[in-house]
Amino acid sequence: MNQVHSRVAVGGGVLGADDVGQLVAAACPAADYRGKRVLLIIPDSTRTAPIGMMFRLLHEQMGGVTAAMDILIALGTHRAMTEEEICVRLEISLEERRTKYARVQFFNHEWDNPAALKSLGVIPKEEIRKLSDGLFEMDVPVTVNRRVDDYDQIIIVGPVFPHEVVGFSGGNKYLFPGISGPEVLNFFHWLGAVITTVGVIGHKWTPVRRVVDRAGSMVTTPKLCFALVVAKGGLAGVYAGAPEAAWDQAVDLSAQHHIVRKDRSFHTILSCAPEMYDELWVGAKCMYKLEPVLAEGGELIIYAPHLRDVSVIHGKVIAEIGYHCRDYFLKQWDRFKDMPWGVLAHSTHVFGLGTYENGVEKARARVTLATGIPEEECRAINLGYRDWRTIDVASFAGREHEGVLLVPKAGETLYRLNEAP
Repeated sequence: MNQVHSRVAVGGGVLGADDVGQLVAAACPAADYRGKRVLLIIPDSTRTAPIGMMFRLLHEQMGGVTAAMDILIALGTHRAMTEEEICVRLEISLEERRTKYARVQFFNHEWDNPAALKSLGVIPKEEIRKLSDGLFEMDVPVTVNRRVDDYDQIIIVGPVFPHEVVGFSGGNKYLFPGISGPEVLNFFHWLGAVITTVGVIGHKWTPVRRVVDRAGSMVTTPKLCFALVVAKGGLAGVYAGAPEAAWDQAVDLSAQHHIVRKDRSFHTILSCAPEMYDELWVGAKCMYKLEPVLAEGGELIIYAPHLRDVSVIHGKVIAEIGYHCRDYFLKQWDRFKDMPWGVLAHSTHVFGLGTYENGVEKARARVTLATGIPEEECRAINLGYRDWRTIDVASFAGREHEGVLLVPKAGETLYRLNEAP
């Protein structure tokens, strides 16, 4: 399926429900889904997108004729969502859940439960060498949520943004790592870390994307993807088609809306995390998206008074290894090779670029937490600390000429220097 149905807002506006409804009708003729079992794969609450509108329109289009129309949350390795949280994500009330949408089943992905996964085979080492541009040569097992076999059609619904691991999110990324097992997700996260965040983020075609698409090709259940580009609180564009094709077109629009160019770097950045980031594991996007404009020797402050956990799922491992640059791990690989590679990758993404020579680590710049995480915990994991109560956010505004940047809602817009590719 190479055809892509699309709607793009004109004049800097956003698409209305009628526009999107027409696209849904064209991409999903109700007759094609009569008596079929459909699985909607959607992101958790750490991605900005009108998932509720998309769910409602898809349900109106086909919910009355399908044998099943269920929801699987593409958690990756994030924490599970409650029934109430899923209702909020879908923008439905608990009463609607019990009545209008009573037939819809909600499922959380379980990346660490072998019984919830099935093997799709192995990407052989010879292919991995080619996909990774020679950085790795190893067999990579691929597992996925076994529910994909219970349905006649998978429909992926999710936004596209610049992404620190894969270049741009979306498309098959909602399968891998969205509903994948640990081996392949650990592998390609570490692949991205070896390339570095700055070398990956905001680039369309990356070795990691090649691995993700290769794994996606191993899922044989028919797939349709609604790739969403969000801007100004609404939809700037929607692309419906095969995951690879819809993503391909959505990325070009995302790059227009989600990459901000700056003429200079900044010695101080106050990066404010929205409340949808409820732990550092996801709130660290406030670092990733700004590292390209953080000056050498500068300081990036993640300001998030509401954030109190490093990671509910991965906190113990992070406490053991701390946050470090890539070479800290690579040059001590025998010590760290058996740790979860995805956690090692997260560590390097947050710490940023740096060096490790003769047992001494030197950060290119400092990352400081102004959060609800206690000072002793911040220091123990090798990050800086500031008491958020001592920070006057407004005092950082309007000072770009001084080398001070305030980002009121960080995490989804990539900042890049004008001279950078």
